[in-house]
Formats: sequence, C-alpha cells, structure tokens
Amino acid sequence: VSNPARPARPDRTDARLALVDIQIVITVVAGLLLAVAVVGTIVPVLPGSLLAIGTLLAWGWVLGGPAAWWCAGIGMALALVGWGASTVLTGRNLKQQQIPRGSIALAIALAVVGMFLIPVLGLFIGFAVGLVLGEYGRRRDFPAALRASGSALKALGLGVLVEFGCAAMASSVWMIGVIAHFTTR
Repeated sequence: VSNPARPARPDRTDARLALVDIQIVITVVAGLLLAVAVVGTIVPVLPGSLLAIGTLLAWGWVLGGPAAWWCAGIGMALALVGWGASTVLTGRNLKQQQIPRGSIALAIALAVVGMFLIPVLGLFIGFAVGLVLGEYGRRRDFPAALRASGSALKALGLGVLVEFGCAAMASSVWMIGVIAHFTTR
C-alpha cells in the first residue's frame, strides 16, 4: 500500500529508460549530421569529412559502449583517410601540372564570386574559370592552360569522389554501430 504523504521514488528502470531515450535522440542527431557531412564532401559550402569525424567522436563518447567506440573509431579513420586522400590527390596533380598558388588563389576567388552569382553550380564554374584564366595569364597559351586546368579539375573530381566514398563508408560503419549498440543494450 502506498503512502500518499510520501512521494514515490523513481525506479532504476526509469533512469535506464531516460538514458536510452537520450541515446536515441543523440543517435538520430548524429545520423542527420552524418548525412550533412556526406553531402558536404560534394557541396563545398557544407562541412564534410571534418563534420563526420567530429560527429562520430561525439556519438562514441556519449554512447560509450564497446560497439559505439569501435564503430566510431573505424568510421573516423575512414573519414580521415578520405579527407587526406582528397587533399593528396589534388595537391599532387597541381604540382605535376606546375600550377602556382596565384592561379589557385584566383580560382578560389572566382569560386566565391560564382557561388553568389550562380547558386549551387557557381562555386564549381567559378573555380574552373578562375583556374583556366590564371593558367592562361601565366602560360599565354590557351590550349596548354586548358589542358593543365582540365587535368587539375579531373584530379579534384577524383579527390571529391574518394572523400565522398570514404564518408559514405564511415556512415555505413556508424549504422552497423547503431544496430550493434542498441541490440546488445
């Protein structure tokens, strides 16, 4: 018989349910952030691999179970490999084509301008136009400038593709971690 003068004490199962509810909310938020991160590897305005790494670290930290930590660690490693591969592939090709920083700076400046003039595609178009103009100004040979810029843009595209693939794999590993974490709880 319960005593109405004395309030009921919360049961331990209530505390466990509250913890699981918080973990579910955090997992849903992490899933949304990972989706933004994967899209961000293609759309440079959004954060990409760095957001994936931060999200996986935070998710693993908050959930704290072995499955969460293992999958977060593997996912972070994949995102880091993609981020590094993208940078290395693009940087190596820019050096092979001997494209100086001035041409790259012009390409970045025109990419920012293009982003405001033509939403979504303007960033890519502005970068390509800036790279071709920078190389033409340096080489004074339009076909050579076009070849060098085209090769650099292909390497950039390959880098983006690799980074996208690694971020998508990191998200898949996270999903395995979600399933493992919540089924073994």
